[in-house]
Amino acid sequence: MNAVSLLAYETPVYNSFVLPIGGGLEIYYYAVCIVMGIALATCFTTLLMHRRNVSTDVVLLCFIVCVPCAIIGARIYSCASEGLPVDKWLDFNSMRNGGLSIMGGILGGVLAAIVLCLIKKWNFFRITDCIAPCFALAQSVGRWGNYFNQEVYGGVVENPALQFFPFSVLIESDGKWHYAFFFYESVVNLIWFVVLFTLAWKLVKKPNGVITGLFFAFYGLVRSIMEPLRDPAYQYGNGVELNSSLVAAYALIGIGLAIVVAALIVNKIREGKFFGSAKGSPYAVETFIPASKGEQPCYTPLNYATAIKEAQGLFGTPSAGGTAEKRADGSKR
Repeated sequence: MNAVSLLAYETPVYNSFVLPIGGGLEIYYYAVCIVMGIALATCFTTLLMHRRNVSTDVVLLCFIVCVPCAIIGARIYSCASEGLPVDKWLDFNSMRNGGLSIMGGILGGVLAAIVLCLIKKWNFFRITDCIAPCFALAQSVGRWGNYFNQEVYGGVVENPALQFFPFSVLIESDGKWHYAFFFYESVVNLIWFVVLFTLAWKLVKKPNGVITGLFFAFYGLVRSIMEPLRDPAYQYGNGVELNSSLVAAYALIGIGLAIVVAALIVNKIREGKFFGSAKGSPYAVETFIPASKGEQPCYTPLNYATAIKEAQGLFGTPSAGGTAEKRADGSKR
């Protein structure tokens, strides 16, 4: 397997490679894609948190707590949806070959984030507005794991003129070309990441939570469209009256829209405007969120709070060499 296979018209022959250590350690490309997605999402989340005046150490705490919980949630949801016996839930080979569900991962990660924010007394939506856009990026990269595992595809493509990658993929199990739904979803999530990341980078007015709500609503919409078109073998709840992933997708749409509407209404009541404030500071990122007690904020040209404080005259006139960097107590860095 090499990079050229990604551009080939057919799906890969192998879904793993062997490291020449410990007698030969087999590594699945599926796992590599998942880890790459998490790593990229962590990097961009760190950048966004600094931009929005949140300690970058918060990313590490969220990673340590939320990622394991997301994996557990993804496994439980997958096993429960497929009706696997409980004694099969800890099947390591099954997990390595794709026995995880993104829906369950979202649920597990969100629940862990709620508990962490309650314990640390962080504003939950301040944190998730930084994480949500980057989760779309992780999902976009992670979907390529389905390419290597030859899974999460659509119906059969009968027209020979359309039998080419990335429009369709050749599945070895039946020797037929199928719609490459994993690729479609990967591209859509990448586009949505760019949109949400741009909004999070520039939209710094109250209230928090709008970006989080938009992520949930759009992701639920994408899944509600894709899920019924998948090959029946990859529809969770296949063979029963309700498709669990489809129900979860509709629920995400409702939850996402509810978060957006509730955030705007609450801000209107408290601040007198849907966006910003008619009574006080209009900014949602002005207050620094520390990872630990006593941590001081770091103001740099990249941090949006720097521009806010300069506008308020707290930093004085920027020097010719760039924006002055100071701590909250006024001392220079």
